[in-house]
Amino acid sequence: MKKIIIALVFVIGSFISHAQEEQVWYTNIDKAISVSKKENKPLFLFFTGSDWCGWCIRLQKEVFKTPEFTAWAKDNVVLVDLDFPRKNLQTDEIKKQNMELQQFFAVAGYPTVWFTKAGIDASGKTSFEKLGSQGYAAGGPPVWLANANAIISKFVKYSKEDMKNLKTHQKKIEKALLKSVKDGKKDALKASK
Repeated sequence: MKKIIIALVFVIGSFISHAQEEQVWYTNIDKAISVSKKENKPLFLFFTGSDWCGWCIRLQKEVFKTPEFTAWAKDNVVLVDLDFPRKNLQTDEIKKQNMELQQFFAVAGYPTVWFTKAGIDASGKTSFEKLGSQGYAAGGPPVWLANANAIISKFVKYSKEDMKNLKTHQKKIEKALLKSVKDGKKDALKASK
């Protein structure tokens, strides 16, 4: 009997572990926007203090690290982790991006999850359509996901015009990156002479 129970615990643990591994959390908002448009799903912006916020840790444990949430997220949203740690290191670019998004969404407390639709106009400027937000809610995945479903029901799929603007924006970024690499090589050659 003990062997059956141990085997059962191992199998269930494997399923839970496998389900959690399927979650993809983006930290770069531009990459997340690209995926959001490609998959035609809203963005799930998780504003958190991963190494100090007790309620953030509790929300992750009780909801985000469950098989129910993992399955729901895979089908419904693009996950974006916007962390404000006190101990863990981040690049300056990520810190700047997260601070700008925190200010734009007027996040005053953690955890806060904003559901949004990103847009890029013809000039390449990013905009966000706010669908709604929520924080910690007692009751585990059923309660939290019911609230989330009510919010994402406002999401309107991306149009062909939205997709065209995204492609134009991506081409501009690629062109600018290529130019900066070429300019960097020219500067390096001048400096070596």
